[in-house]
Formats: sequence, C-alpha cells, structure tokens
Amino acid sequence: MELWLDTRQSIELGVTLPEGVDRRLTSQETAFATDVYLEKERVFHDGKRIGCFITVLDESTQQTARSLVGSVEWLVLEFENWSMIPIENLIAACEGTPTKIAAAITEVEQANGAGFALEKGVDALVIRPDKELLEASLIVKSQRLEKATSTAIADSPIGHTGIGILTITSVENGSTSERYCIDTTSLLHLGEGMLLGSSASSLVLVHGETVESEYVPPRPFRVNAGPPHAYVSMADGTTKYLSELSAGDSIRLTNTQGIHRSATIGRLKIEIRPMVLIRWIDENDKEGSMFLQQAETVRVISQDNRPISVTSLEEGDKILGWCQKGARHIGAEISSKVSER
Repeated sequence: MELWLDTRQSIELGVTLPEGVDRRLTSQETAFATDVYLEKERVFHDGKRIGCFITVLDESTQQTARSLVGSVEWLVLEFENWSMIPIENLIAACEGTPTKIAAAITEVEQANGAGFALEKGVDALVIRPDKELLEASLIVKSQRLEKATSTAIADSPIGHTGIGILTITSVENGSTSERYCIDTTSLLHLGEGMLLGSSASSLVLVHGETVESEYVPPRPFRVNAGPPHAYVSMADGTTKYLSELSAGDSIRLTNTQGIHRSATIGRLKIEIRPMVLIRWIDENDKEGSMFLQQAETVRVISQDNRPISVTSLEEGDKILGWCQKGARHIGAEISSKVSER
C-alpha cells in the first residue's frame, strides 16, 4: 500500500517527502518524479494520464467510478461524507482488474477502515499534511506490509518448524492452576495448534479447539494453552511465558507438517481449572513436560496426525512436538547450557 500526501491546499512544503510517504498529490505539474497532479477530474504522472479523480457524493457518483474500473490505472477518490460502503463496493469492483484505488481520508480512525476494507484495503491512502493522520496512516501501511509478509510465509514451505516425536513417560494429576485459553483473530484449521511446554527447548503441539464434540461446540479460534509459567512459540520464533501475552501479540500457529503461520491474539481467557501433568522424552533424549487442563476437549496430536484428548493419554503414547539442543534467554535462542526441570 502507498501513502500520498495531498498538498493541493498547502503552502510549499519543500522537495523532501516525509519518511514513509510515496507520492505527493498536487494541483499542477512539477519537476519531481514522485508527484501526481490533477487537471480537473484527470490524474497525471510524468506528463501521462494515469487515472481519474472523483468526489463520491451519492450512488450516482459511485456508479461513475465503477464505470471506469478496468480502463484506468488509478481511481483517486474523495468523499463529501465519509462512508465505508462505497470503498468496499469499489474494492470489490476492482478485483481482478488493473485498476487501483487511492482514497482520501480526513480522520485518524478512517485509516484503518480504508486500509483493511474487505480484508484487502485500498492501494493508497491520500492524506493532508497532518501529524496525527500521518502517524496513523504509517501504522496501517506497516501492518499491511506485515500481513503481506505473513501471508507469503503461510502459503510457502519456507515457514517451517521441525516437528518431531515425543514419547509419553507419565501422565499425572496436576492439581489446579490458572489456565490460559489463547483466542486468536484468525480461525485455526484441523491439524493446527500451538507449541507449548514447561521447558522452552522441548514443546508439545497442542491442537486448536476445532474438533466437534458431543457436549460443547468447537471454538476454532482457540487453543487451551495451560498455566502462566508455560512457554509458547511466538510468530518471530522466540518464546514467551503465557503470563506475558496480551491482545495484539503475534503468535505462531503450527500444523502437523511443521508449516507455520502467524496469528494475532484477540483475547486471553484465564480461569482456575484442574490439570494433568504430561511428561515426555523427545528424539534427542531430552525430557520435557506440560500442564494441560483435564478436559476431553483439550487435545494433543498423535504420531499418525490424529487429535487425541489429554484425558486418553497413556505412558508410551507417541505425540508430536518440537525440541532444540540449545537453550533460551528472554525468549531468544542461546548456546549456553540451561537446565529446566
């Protein structure tokens, strides 16, 4: 997504654009290569017409904009009365065409709406010289870049975690504890969950609540994660304690093949619940453990990729997880020797 600075009504601001701004929208042709300028309802760049400028007033002017889709490179839109509906309609109309949308916004809260309308958002935000509006728009531009990057990782085997086999050595009573459910703003798929453990170097893959149950409906946005001291794998490959998490954090979702993607935490649900303590040994003969809620709906994943309830686990069962030979400090991998028991 681009960011355009509308200087049509401004005093000369100099030749240097603020950091993060891609183009300047002016009322006349200039010598600067980044500038886009208007002549009535026509949009020009470097002497060539690249689009049309339309003020959306009503259904009639929205239809005028729609009629140009596919025939111009840019539709530059401003609004007499701001509304998300025309933006959504025009984004949908531009799908599969070469036409891009630049939308003028005047309020901070409009940046997020235009930037993520229909999950895709406009191709450029047009803002007047205003510090708060610039800051809000730069945040949306950064978030769009992060989203594009995380989507590319999710669709590519490059985002890969080395999944291994854990052999259960015991399943014990874990008393009660504060249990964290991690609710994400994305839906999890069958066979997908989060890597969790009492040791940051040996984690078990805990399945999302996507499986149908006889007694409770699925919660396909949730992983029943465990107690506050447990580690969880984050989107950037570091770990955090569950007690450190907060809404807005980017967490890692991993499937049975080890392919991972990032998701945003929307909420943490913390309650006192009975627990079981699962102990295992991994393929490197490293011991690990995890407290999980004693409930049929809390599942890990068996060696043959089937979700299996923690209440059904027995000594000798083989489940999926992850381990490393090194250790961690403040969530980051280090080469020092650390013992966690």
